[in-house]
Amino acid sequence: MPEKITDQFNISRQCRRYGLLLWQCPQFLFLVMGAIIVGASLFSFFIGSRYISDLGIVALVDILITAILFIISFVITRSFEKLAEISRMKSEFINIVTHQLRAPLTNLRWAVDFLTSKEWEGDKEKEEEYYSGLKENVGRMSELVDDLLVVSRLQQDTIPFRKKEISLEDMIKEMLLRFGAFADASNIEIIFNPKEDTPSVFADPSQIKLVVENLIDNAIRYTKGGGKIEINLEKRGKRAYFSITDQGVGIPEHDQKFIFQKFFRSENAMRDQTRGSGLGLFIAKTIIEKSDGEIGFESKDSKGTVFYFYLPIK
Repeated sequence: MPEKITDQFNISRQCRRYGLLLWQCPQFLFLVMGAIIVGASLFSFFIGSRYISDLGIVALVDILITAILFIISFVITRSFEKLAEISRMKSEFINIVTHQLRAPLTNLRWAVDFLTSKEWEGDKEKEEEYYSGLKENVGRMSELVDDLLVVSRLQQDTIPFRKKEISLEDMIKEMLLRFGAFADASNIEIIFNPKEDTPSVFADPSQIKLVVENLIDNAIRYTKGGGKIEINLEKRGKRAYFSITDQGVGIPEHDQKFIFQKFFRSENAMRDQTRGSGLGLFIAKTIIEKSDGEIGFESKDSKGTVFYFYLPIK
């Protein structure tokens, strides 16, 4: 917290953050406007004292005018700051999306160039390898585009949350059937432990399904070389508690504070070259919070991760 406060007064750092010159930076403009207001205040006090005998009235009026000017200055500066932050986020978003799309697009181009040339003729094994690569990269791009659309709609509040009573237990059982082939292919055993008294929750089923799907998919992807995934569901107080524990690569401690940020992928995920857009956990967190719930995790590097969330009971 102290670091965040001092950062607000570090004008050069704030300007670098927004990618602006010093004279364009909102914090610098606020200081300049403050200096002008102070100068104007002193000047008005000097002029007022020459024509009004009661210095108390002069001082009171001067303080009032100064306070109003400072409030106006602060509001204007904050507006500029928000515009600068939006501009920075848009630039960052474009850079990250460009980076995310560059690799699959490059792979697609190489594959198409090879398949349209005569070099592969007669080599069916090589042909199948490149077609498999085409399918995988198209899948990566499709996944990224889908995630980007969901993120955009969540941030703009254009996704309607139609809350109703839903059974998390039934939803999870349905999803485990869908993920069965993926888990078997990855040599992973999934154990589901629902408690008998687990009640239904009050949320949007399509959105919660997206969260559960994302957490199960991640648990399988990041559990390398086989292992076990355990899913628990129970009632805790006035909320339903869901947790999924894997024996995967874990999350390094220095990465944990960033795990729910857009496009962030931990050091272990990058090292093991696990596919992902870096948007799934951001989407999950946003959905759970919009559903009046709470999401979190516990993890140790190379020793697995537990993701959990709470949702209100109807």
